[in-house]
Amino acid sequence: MAAGGLSRSERKAAERVRRLREEQQRERLRQVSRILRKAATERSAEEGRLLAESEDLVTELQGRSRRREGLKRRQEEVCDDPEELQRKVRELASAVRNAKYLVVYTGAGISTAASIPDYRGPNGVWTLLQKGRSVSAADLSEAEPTLTHMSIARLHEQKLVQHVVSQNCDGLHLRSGLPRSAMSELHGNMYIEVCTACIPNREYVRVFDVTERTALHRHQTGRTCHKCGGQLRDTIVHFGERGTLGQPLNWEAATQAASKADTILCLGSSLKVLKKYPHLWCMTKPPSRRPKLYIVNLQWTPKDDWAALKLHGKCDDVMQLLMDELGLEIPCYSRWQDPIFSLATPLRAGEEGSHSRKSLCRSREEPGPGDRGAPLNSAPILGGWFGRGCTKRTKRKKVT
Repeated sequence: MAAGGLSRSERKAAERVRRLREEQQRERLRQVSRILRKAATERSAEEGRLLAESEDLVTELQGRSRRREGLKRRQEEVCDDPEELQRKVRELASAVRNAKYLVVYTGAGISTAASIPDYRGPNGVWTLLQKGRSVSAADLSEAEPTLTHMSIARLHEQKLVQHVVSQNCDGLHLRSGLPRSAMSELHGNMYIEVCTACIPNREYVRVFDVTERTALHRHQTGRTCHKCGGQLRDTIVHFGERGTLGQPLNWEAATQAASKADTILCLGSSLKVLKKYPHLWCMTKPPSRRPKLYIVNLQWTPKDDWAALKLHGKCDDVMQLLMDELGLEIPCYSRWQDPIFSLATPLRAGEEGSHSRKSLCRSREEPGPGDRGAPLNSAPILGGWFGRGCTKRTKRKKVT
């Protein structure tokens, strides 16, 4: 037996036990190390994922903020100071004088002075709808052509404007004295109903809003053609519809005018609808051959970057300055000379009760046709192009 009381074989066995324990400890340490490394890797991945998600969220929030700010800026109304506006009007007057073929595009902004709300202004129809506020249509029988309408009519009379392309349904261009052949009312006219059974379509101009019973995809007015007895329909083109009527839309003349134009003046239009009509902008022509664009609007438009000049001002203010610069007198509107009375087709016997809208009359004190003895209704008027017709992107229900 060796010194120390343990035999050689016992010492070897004890050494093996010691080494085994050390190996087990090292293995446990390795396992713990692997677990810690795995946990660290997973934690790092989770931290990376959370970091990426937070960065994506920040980016999305920043994008939303930029979009909100951009939308807010686009909805804001900006006015040029008087001196700047006068300078711009002088430049516009020069362009009008030198234009060989000037076409005017008009939007709802030229009728706000007639107390007809626009669509995308601060108190516009769609602006209020987006804010969840209700919009009721008003009786437009008291609306009259504005200074801008009358100025455009005089410019056409002086052969400075060759054609007018309007998005408005209010009929004020017609009532300003602008000839039918000189305008295209792309979205219809509230005073006109047609018989599509007659070829060519038979047109009836009325002295009242014919859209009382009509709306999106529902255009019959409830009256019948004097010639064939077919159902009459309004001429309004709502969102989601394609205008197919020859008159008063007059698309053929609008596209011909655009192809000839060397200058386009846009008055009171956001251009968000007109920009979708490429034929009106001669987009097939190279940029150098496209007409010069002049825009009068208080808000941003998608064509601002294309414009030779953007005037931030109210249409009536700009047109007053322009007519002064051109040395032209603006005619005053007279109900006694309103062309609608000579163009209108009277209702037949028995049709007097086919509408409840107030009729136009040559004098404000004179009751309109069919209005005698009828109480004036001050309640909001529903239906028609300005009531249900202002609803955007309404889908038509399928008939089963």
